[in-house]
Amino acid sequence: MKKLLAVLLASFVLLTACSGNGGGGNEGAAEGEGGKKEITVWAWDPNFNIAALEMAKEAYAAKNPDVTVNIVEYAQADIIQKLNTGLNSGTTKGLPNIVLIEDYRAQSFLQAYPDSFYDMSGSIKASDFADYKIGPTSVNGKQYGVPFDTGVVGLYVRTDYLEQAGYKVEDLQDITWNDYIEIGKKIKEATGKNLLTLDPNDLGQLRMMIQSAGSWYLKEDGTTPNLEGNAALKEAFETYKALMDADIVTMVSDWSQFVGAFNNGDVASVPTGNWITPSIKAEASQSGKWAVVPFPKLSANESVHATNLGGSSWYVMNVDGKEEAADFLAQTFGSDAELYQNLVTKIGAIGTLKAASTGEAYKAADEFFGGQATISDFAKWTEQIPNVNYGMHTYAIEDILKVEMQNYMNGKSIDQVLSDAQKTAEAQVK
Repeated sequence: MKKLLAVLLASFVLLTACSGNGGGGNEGAAEGEGGKKEITVWAWDPNFNIAALEMAKEAYAAKNPDVTVNIVEYAQADIIQKLNTGLNSGTTKGLPNIVLIEDYRAQSFLQAYPDSFYDMSGSIKASDFADYKIGPTSVNGKQYGVPFDTGVVGLYVRTDYLEQAGYKVEDLQDITWNDYIEIGKKIKEATGKNLLTLDPNDLGQLRMMIQSAGSWYLKEDGTTPNLEGNAALKEAFETYKALMDADIVTMVSDWSQFVGAFNNGDVASVPTGNWITPSIKAEASQSGKWAVVPFPKLSANESVHATNLGGSSWYVMNVDGKEEAADFLAQTFGSDAELYQNLVTKIGAIGTLKAASTGEAYKAADEFFGGQATISDFAKWTEQIPNVNYGMHTYAIEDILKVEMQNYMNGKSIDQVLSDAQKTAEAQVK
């Protein structure tokens, strides 16, 4: 039943900023010429994950010339499909030695196929990484994933629009969502610009809000729906509606509209993951007009100014060559602080290895953001992200919540919305 569930989950594919397209390559572990070992890695996104792999491969080869690392690029959706098909077939033929899995999806694989992934507990120290990354990457005290990039969130703001409305960056260092909405109203009065974008088909905004309060769509067991009576989710719904009611939202329906809204100067802020930085900086004419401040918090006392959106981790498949694959990860993404310095400098990838956050690359000032050391701030916020269990059903539940969000916007009471969502989730995700 669990294996069938994992196949069904593969149909709920979120197109995120980290998605990529790709081709094929040689798959599986192999013994090369002269006894040289070969390991194969599957990942998506040539400008981010694949680029990071190339750098890790180069660093590893300097000390381990007897191991060949083959990197195969696929779209994230294709990796999910190939993994499910291969693991359900009962044979390991064609599977890679290492695979990149989005954190929101990790538990569906680890729990549905408990014997298919290699225990990395003896190869890395979980405590070396940001605490919030351990929930998605471990099961029953065993560490399977090697935590990679952080999806740590910041609130990107246009400082010139703030100033026109009578605010300074310092005024946004410790705000709630209610404060944020009031600021948005004044910005619109002063500039005519909306505060932010929202996409009705992407509930990432809710995800960010509830994780900031240490809550999730599921209970701590990672399988039981946690919608009805979820105070953080209720407030997140109410905040979403309040943003809409304040008439300070630009509605978008795809990635290009999202990016276009801030590149064109149509919105005053962008609350999202740090991976958006290159897209914001793509509009060179806005250099010096942006800053990044802490994420607004919910009114609940347990909410903090830190949360996550996206991010992935590396997993070793329990196939021939697993020892070499584990060693590759342990020596690179699992411990190499210098590698992470290079990742930040060359491709803007912020890792979750704690030791990397003290390096010079993380302290560098970014003139586009007025000289702010944005990477250092993101690293600090990464350490504050609440650890939640994403469980197995993130996207399945969001499909339910998308429908109920529209019902809520059309007048249905919030308590009824969450009650009905709970009933539907209990019937559909087991």
